[in-house]
Amino acid sequence: MELTSGLCLRDESKIVTEGCHWVGVMGEHLSEIDFGLWKSEGYVQGNVLGLVGNTIDCRVLFIQVFEYTNISTFFQVSNPPKDLKRPASKKASHCIYFFGSENYGWIEENNLKPYEQYKEALIRANKSGAFKDAVEAIEKCAQNKGDATSMKDDSDAIFDRLVESDNEKKTKPKAQKKENSGKIIIKREYGSPSGPASKKAKKEKVSTKDHDEVTANGDDPLLNSFSPLRKGPGSNLLDRPANVTRPETPPLDLESVSQTLMEKNISPSTLKFGFLGLGIMGSGIVKNLLNSGHRVVVWNRTPDKCRDFVKAGAEEGLTPSDVIQMADITFSCVSDPQAAKDMVFGNCGVLPEAGPNKGYVEMTGIDAETSQDIAEAVTGKGGRYLEAQVQGSKTQAEEGTLVILAAGDRSLFDDCQSCFEAMGKNSFYLGEVGNASKMNLVLQLMAGVTMAGLAEGMALADRAGLQQKDVLEVMELTSLACPTILEKGKAIIDANFPTHLPLQHLQKDLKLSLSLGDQLEQPLPLTASANEVFKHAKRLGYGEHDASAVYIRARF
Repeated sequence: MELTSGLCLRDESKIVTEGCHWVGVMGEHLSEIDFGLWKSEGYVQGNVLGLVGNTIDCRVLFIQVFEYTNISTFFQVSNPPKDLKRPASKKASHCIYFFGSENYGWIEENNLKPYEQYKEALIRANKSGAFKDAVEAIEKCAQNKGDATSMKDDSDAIFDRLVESDNEKKTKPKAQKKENSGKIIIKREYGSPSGPASKKAKKEKVSTKDHDEVTANGDDPLLNSFSPLRKGPGSNLLDRPANVTRPETPPLDLESVSQTLMEKNISPSTLKFGFLGLGIMGSGIVKNLLNSGHRVVVWNRTPDKCRDFVKAGAEEGLTPSDVIQMADITFSCVSDPQAAKDMVFGNCGVLPEAGPNKGYVEMTGIDAETSQDIAEAVTGKGGRYLEAQVQGSKTQAEEGTLVILAAGDRSLFDDCQSCFEAMGKNSFYLGEVGNASKMNLVLQLMAGVTMAGLAEGMALADRAGLQQKDVLEVMELTSLACPTILEKGKAIIDANFPTHLPLQHLQKDLKLSLSLGDQLEQPLPLTASANEVFKHAKRLGYGEHDASAVYIRARF
């Protein structure tokens, strides 16, 4: 093993080296393992004095080497630059650093010559300024070498300084600025205590006038949003935490009677009616039934909700089965198709007591298949079944202005007329079981797509710097004006989403609409997109908020 060491000098095609001074880059990546090998072979004496310069391009090792000539020297070993390609020739070659021109090149080993032996001849043959500069650089390096002891001391000092510098680079972000047509590209590298810098920040382009520095604590104004955020009634959501707290639903005033109900002049039926489920919709409906003079038996999954209604004149059943037994006709208004099935087929459910002279009215928003399953079970026991889907939300339920969509047993529909009058402003009989559910899903589909469109439009207006209240004011004067859009638009502007129609219920209806479309092979691309928006908002924790909370998903 022979070490090719020496100072490198380039003169056209002639290369000379000198084996006793600071050496050029040899194209080797010298590690501590390699150093140990060299030492075991007798080519190196002493210890590694420094390991610094942990960069992508080079790793510098200061070592004392022992050659066959017994001359102490110092090596600088590096990898070739990234842009320097290795030659195609298979002959032994090395990557050489050239003094004077201060660049690199791959040189075959047989073209490397000892510096001292060929120095005089090459100086006489070459008179160019570049050649003279290279010779001066080599001679200066040789003169500064000194004896081995002084060089060891100097090397220790150099090593200490380099280590300190390298540690500072590891602990502080490194910014590189490059100007390009009035722009700055910032490139950061962060190092870790256990290794070289390896993490690179993304490039950001900004105006040199606005951003010229990186702050000392590492906070970079370039990482802030490029577009200033408008401060306004709705944009304070930008500073809110990840989840907006749902406003508490105010308690229902059972003693108050809506003006609409007083104007109806309803003659209550002599039958006794049961009601299962006292949620947002069920509470308002039962309130109007009681205020219109109907006899009502109530049940709820959480019994505490029944207390106020009992005080207002209702009776309470311990189970759904008890309510069916106590009432002539029972209404059910729960959350989804699965809850509706559990109410009928579950333990202490409706089915055991559903016999002759009993009527069952399903008001839950369900699909046609679920409604038909319930209808078959109830009629199979000798009872009557009617699906009565409702259009409206909490406000309409409390005011008695819902729209009732019914299908099923016509005699049961007629027996429920006084109740429908108390609940809503209109009731429609649509024929066989399933028609009302389909009609409701079609209307809910339109409502969901409209709501998603409203949310995206208001988000776009806010992002564009428009006042959302101005958008809503203009909308009121156009053909787009309708109670739902205006109500939900105000909720978006106020950044407050009190629950009138739960977001998760509207998303459920969109899902059922898509299922109906699949069955009928009817493409529903807009519905599918709206469903994804609502589904994402639900996953973010806004399922129990009002459906207008979908704006948060659209805005962000």
